[in-house]
Amino acid sequence: MPPEPPQPQVRGNILKFLRSFMGITRILQIVFGACLWVTIAANKYGGSIHFVLFVAVFFWLLTLALFFLTLLDKQDLVPLLGGDRWSCTNLAHDVVAAVLYLPAIGVMFHNTNRNSFCNLPQYIHPCLYKVYLTAAVFACFCWLAYLLSVIFGACRKCQRG
Repeated sequence: MPPEPPQPQVRGNILKFLRSFMGITRILQIVFGACLWVTIAANKYGGSIHFVLFVAVFFWLLTLALFFLTLLDKQDLVPLLGGDRWSCTNLAHDVVAAVLYLPAIGVMFHNTNRNSFCNLPQYIHPCLYKVYLTAAVFACFCWLAYLLSVIFGACRKCQRG
């Protein structure tokens, strides 16, 4: 027996969320977060870069979960955090992510600066300067996406009272 096609109302809710500001920022957070941790994980890393990788992967996974729960309109199934508290849960997630991405950006720019010597054309050994610079840029994009989400969520929360 073939599965039933999705209800028009469900499809409409999904499209409505994907076209909303929160849907677009969540997609940007997922894309930029994935680019950040793939850039780091695909190359040799160590030391303080582990913190950046932790922040990137942790918030990428949490953002994926929040995205799909909201997309499928299943936030009521989350105990203690769903239902009426869902907007506060999203806002808290975004605030913590924005705050933790700041030191991650600092770590990436510090490591980029430490490896700037090998950006010279005459330098022939393997160099992580471009990798760290790319990761720093993606970390900035992630922070900006979470910051936009915080501002939007706080304004929406203030409007509702």
